[in-house]
Amino acid sequence: MTAPLIGITTCTDARGRWHAGRDYHYLHANYARGLTRAGAQVVYVPAQGSADAIAGRLDGLILPGGDDLLPPGGRSELPLDPVPPEQLEFDRALLAAALRLELPVLGICYGAQLLALQHGGTLHYHLPSERPDVGTHRLEEDGALHGIEIERDTHLARALGAAPAGVNSLHHQAIRSVGAGWRIAARADDGVIEAIERIGAPFCLGVQWHPELLEDPSSARLIGAFVRACAAT
Repeated sequence: MTAPLIGITTCTDARGRWHAGRDYHYLHANYARGLTRAGAQVVYVPAQGSADAIAGRLDGLILPGGDDLLPPGGRSELPLDPVPPEQLEFDRALLAAALRLELPVLGICYGAQLLALQHGGTLHYHLPSERPDVGTHRLEEDGALHGIEIERDTHLARALGAAPAGVNSLHHQAIRSVGAGWRIAARADDGVIEAIERIGAPFCLGVQWHPELLEDPSSARLIGAFVRACAAT
């Protein structure tokens, strides 16, 4: 298998959280480590010029975890830490370009939510206030997992081979509904959507959990399936 070139968008710290007066692009190193172990070449893609030109050089795209998305209208009294506007604008443009080219796409947490919004889906913007009936989805303890139920006959089911014993959970926002041409691929035990996928696409999938942080066979199989799809483009 020829090593596919996979782009990973980066997060932007434009508010001096790490160092006053400085902007940073950042990303957990495990994303690149997992992809290279699976046989891919990796390039980080921060917000920059032409999204179409960049997408044209890639074999696949990962939208990783990140900050919060704002409700329609752009303002909220909810406890949110919003994605910087310049990052969100670029991420949307690069995702749209990748989808036009029918590149394999894997969205993780924020990335999965962005996939939903890109196609007419909706979000829960703060689960504790919008869905107080469900369990806690921001599990702070190391190694804390919750169960998921994977829908049969989905790309996700085929990629994983078998359902994981549990997944991690680091979010307080979640997908509420999917748009036309998409389907729910997995739910948490409490019914919260955990994965979505594009119907008919070779590999266009969003997962709410963080496989890059899990050292288990199912996570390796998911990343491996994505890399193989990228190599086939």
